[in-house]
This record gives sequence, structure tokens and C-alpha cells, in this order.
Amino acid sequence: MKPIYLDYAATTPVDPRVKAAMMDCLDADGLFGNPASRSHLYGWLAEEAAEDARRQVADALQADPREIVWTSGATEADNLALKGAALARRERGRHIISSAAEHKAVLDPLHWLGEQGFDITLLNPGADGIISPQQVADALRDDTILVSLMHANNETGVLTDIAAIGALCRAREVLFHVDAAQTFGKEPLSMATLPVDLLSVCAHKLYGPKGVGALYVRRAPGLVLDAQIHGGGHERGLRSGTLPTHQLVGFGTAAALAMAERESEQARLQALRARLWAGLEATGAVRLNGHPTQRVAGILNVAFPGRDGELLMTAFAGIAISSGSACTSASLDPSHVLTAMGLGAADALSSLRFSLGRFTSEADVDVAIGVVSEALTRLSA
Repeated sequence: MKPIYLDYAATTPVDPRVKAAMMDCLDADGLFGNPASRSHLYGWLAEEAAEDARRQVADALQADPREIVWTSGATEADNLALKGAALARRERGRHIISSAAEHKAVLDPLHWLGEQGFDITLLNPGADGIISPQQVADALRDDTILVSLMHANNETGVLTDIAAIGALCRAREVLFHVDAAQTFGKEPLSMATLPVDLLSVCAHKLYGPKGVGALYVRRAPGLVLDAQIHGGGHERGLRSGTLPTHQLVGFGTAAALAMAERESEQARLQALRARLWAGLEATGAVRLNGHPTQRVAGILNVAFPGRDGELLMTAFAGIAISSGSACTSASLDPSHVLTAMGLGAADALSSLRFSLGRFTSEADVDVAIGVVSEALTRLSA
């Protein structure tokens, strides 16, 4: 039997309704045309489908569709935001603020920018995983041009107060980028009210397909990005490349479904997470990593002090979980997120992430609790 899937923070299965919409864009009877082919009906219909999807993603963000730039995922969106903004504003300053607990899709581009002569400040979160507005305020300088912080950490689920930090940036005329891959369609995100200039999202954390994402770019005077991919001038010159109609339609459908079901789905996930934590806590052998309440509904990161996380994942063979980000799953090093929060290497290596989603049931949670409890008892014996 397949293990119970509890790794939704890594990726989500495509919702059947999303799959059905995508299938209509693949064969000769569907919308298979190139959206950039404006000389015939096939291209017009494909372009219409792509723009409908853009509108659905924009609506989920309460943004203007013209502010949505298609990308291949959140990683490319992060690269376009960070490199594009830094290179376009380098004459104004070269200081960038971020966090040591960011995803590698942010940390690696920042490392590259550092090699290009930019000065990077990486803030360490508190023991609860939170980067406070005061930390950002204290780090801002006259030459700061960009702040980049994720909305919810992909390993701990801890949420950042992007409204307060965005207000600080807006007052200093500093661009604010947010990686919202883990919160798009789950937490309220209104670009009409939030002081966020650039925001990265993707489809595969939202029951849509892999390989497609978007960067929200606020339409504001002086907000200019240097394109990172050239070859045709697509997406108003910001991102060249033939648009994958089926993936865009899948992304748009997933975004629309998420918004229609967001409140009920997040309430259900919060209840499931509480049920899971109560069961794990009852074993007496775990400790919660990160703030207990300031977190996205579906993610639970726990330490099993004195245990080895890799050994535990083998012992928990009935459930599919992870020790952190999928992008770092091959590494034997302790989680950079947890060590940035102050955990020692041993505790970080004993920590595992459980993440729940749309197709997780109460029965799945109860089985997971049983698997963990039985394995811990067996290992102790």
C-alpha cells in the first residue's frame, strides 16, 4: 500500500477539476494553439484562455491582470524579482535585506547578487521563527533598495507580518518582495491593500500543475525590472518564451477553486493540524518548532529530541513526510531554517515536517499518529 501523503508543503496533487480543464488544451480538438500566434483562430483562442487564467490569478490577489507576469514557477519569479529589481536600481544603492531562513530560491539569487557587488543583510528569526518588523527597521539603511521576506516559511509554516514590514519599506521608498508560494490561495492576500511591490506565487502548491508560476509586479511609477530571460519580448518584455496554455489554464482554475473554498478548507486544515499535534504531543517525545499560532494552517514542524530524523522517516514508513524543503532533501546538513532559529544541529536533525492538504482526512491523521506512536515505542524498546 502507498504511504499516506503528508508532504503537501513540497507539492500537491493536481485537483481533478484542474486536470479536466488542462486536458481541454492539449489535443487538436482543444486550445492547443500558440497564444502569441495572432494571425488565426487557434492562436486567438489560446490567447483568450491564457488571459482568462491571468485574470483568475489576479482576482485571487485583488490585483490588476496587467500586474501578473507568467513564469515557470516561484523560483523563476523570485529570480526575476530579486535580480531584476536589484540590477534596475543599482545606481540608487546596493543594500538588500532578507532572512537566513528563506527558501533557496531566494538565498541563492542573493548569493549571486553578493558576488556582483551588492551588500546582503540576512536577518535571523527569533526562536519562534518570526522576523519582526523591528528587525527590519533596524537593518534599513539609506542605500537599501530591496527587502525580500517570505510570507510563510516552507519548513515551519510560521507567518511573517508582511503588512507591517511593507509599511516600513513604503515609508522609506524601498521595494518589498514577498515569496507567497506557501500562502497563495490559503491566507488573505490583497494587493489592493498590502504594501507589497513584488510577490511570487506558483501553481503546484495550490493543486495545480508543476512548472508554472507568476510574479506580481505592482504598476507604480519607477518600479522597473531588468528582464532575466530574453527572446521575443513576451509578457511586456519581462519574460520571453511561448506561454504553456494548458499550464496557465490549470493555474487559473486552481486559483479560482482555492478562493471559492479558502475559508472552509483552511478551517478544516487547522482542525486537522490541531488533531495531529495533540496526538503527537501525547507521545511525550516531541517539541513544536516555530510559533504555535502565527502559522499557516497546513504545516507542522516537530523535533524528536535525541532521535535521528532520517532514521525516524524510515521508521514512519506508513506516512510520506519530509525533513524540510524538497530542494534540500538530498543534503545531510541540518536545516538552515531551524539552525537560523537557534536550534542546535542535533535538534535540527531530529526535526520532521508534517504538512496536510485538501485530500487529507481525519482517518489519515489518526493513522499517522498511530504510525508515529508505534514506531517511537518500538525504537525506545
